[in-house]
Amino acid sequence: MKRIATGFLPSVALDASGATPMYDQLSEWFRRAILEGRLRPGQRVPSTRSLAKELRISRVPVLSAYEQLYAEGYLETFVGAGTCVARAIPGQMAKTQAANDQRAVRPTQAPRQVAQRVSSLRTPPQTWASTQGAFRVGLPAIDHFPITTWSKLVNQHVRRPPIEQMVYGDAMGYLPLREAIAEYLGTVRTVRCDASQILITTGSQQGLQISMHALLNAGEPVWIEDPSYPGAKQALRTIGAEIVPVPVDDEGLDVDAGKRVAPHARAVYISPSHQFPLGVTMSAARRMQLLSWASHSGAWIIEDDYDSEYRFGGRPLASLQGMDTEDRVIYVGTFSKVMFPALRVGYVVVPKDVVSAFATVRDAFDTFSSMLYQVALADFIREGHFARHIRRMRALYLERRNAVLEAIDTYMADRLEVIGTQAGMQLAALLPEGIDDVEVSIRAARLGIAARPLSICYAQPPARGGLILGYSGANAHELREGVRKLKTCL
Repeated sequence: MKRIATGFLPSVALDASGATPMYDQLSEWFRRAILEGRLRPGQRVPSTRSLAKELRISRVPVLSAYEQLYAEGYLETFVGAGTCVARAIPGQMAKTQAANDQRAVRPTQAPRQVAQRVSSLRTPPQTWASTQGAFRVGLPAIDHFPITTWSKLVNQHVRRPPIEQMVYGDAMGYLPLREAIAEYLGTVRTVRCDASQILITTGSQQGLQISMHALLNAGEPVWIEDPSYPGAKQALRTIGAEIVPVPVDDEGLDVDAGKRVAPHARAVYISPSHQFPLGVTMSAARRMQLLSWASHSGAWIIEDDYDSEYRFGGRPLASLQGMDTEDRVIYVGTFSKVMFPALRVGYVVVPKDVVSAFATVRDAFDTFSSMLYQVALADFIREGHFARHIRRMRALYLERRNAVLEAIDTYMADRLEVIGTQAGMQLAALLPEGIDDVEVSIRAARLGIAARPLSICYAQPPARGGLILGYSGANAHELREGVRKLKTCL
């Protein structure tokens, strides 16, 4: 029997003025707590001295109560553990347990009520999302992360953190980190901002939720790319927005189509540098058209720049936010795709006139992000480790992408049509017409392959299904073997 090494007890209520002696009250309380399961077999209880001190009574009644409970078999002593609840409870325990078991199987009279919007947030079972094998989307090359360097930086701040890093922090985030991010974004992504506009979040998903809660009201229409990142739809559902799917072609989101179906939309969610999941890049003409529409209609543009660091045909493309002269763009980014997902650090670049609104929402969500990782990440960026890591990963992901393309050409050239290969950490591959991509993904998961179906990103079932194949989190051999196994799933 596993013992619970704790001396904590549920609240003990004693009546010092009652007719029942104190030791009887205490022993009866222990019996009931044990029989009702509030104290579990093997659980440690306080010593007589510490319990008397906690209850502010003499030690004598506590000793008497413990002696009685020892005699009745409710308490026993374990070597090295002190006084604990007995592993085998005597008397009416069996009867009480039987009654509890009977209550447990009795059907409830009515289900507990939860908010209606919860049902809209549920997603169908996704077997491919629980597999860590080849093609897992959004998983960086953890095996190539400079963990030694990162551990040293974290340990430096763990050993003796200053008091200001141990108390409540700024809802906007740790200022040196915000300064480092602003400098990085201005240099690499042509984002126009300063540290006062950077809001630190626990990843891009929270960044999207904060943006939508700060800018949108329930029922307001919002354009969203079709197909699109499923997490963006979930974020919109949390506020009850009206989701308006707008088709994506080889130039990105079709702005004219959006204006036809919802000309007065309140906002648009978009991933212009590397559209998820098709991988297309929004053309300059479409970008200018979208910015013009947002300016004239007073709409917001939420730009998700989730993996723009990894472009293989030259330098990363400039951000849409850098082209915006009317402060209509909210820029969302994350370190989860660049470093490791468990870091849970992202950021939002906010126009100056709505910074206070975003800070208010951030504070309402969970006050502020973990200070330890914020201060370590600030050092990681300032000391140049972040830039070096991105350069190494860009070369590595190019090698891994090529391994996937070569394997598809070898094993499945007649079955898969590959698109979106110029950047990022994944590509899309269209299946022949009539093949259910969800069923293919389920079969692949049984073989340890995490191929996500393309159709789940669409508002309506597409004419052709496909697979989203992440290549950043597996080595070249695993990717080639994954393609070979994938062939058997068709």
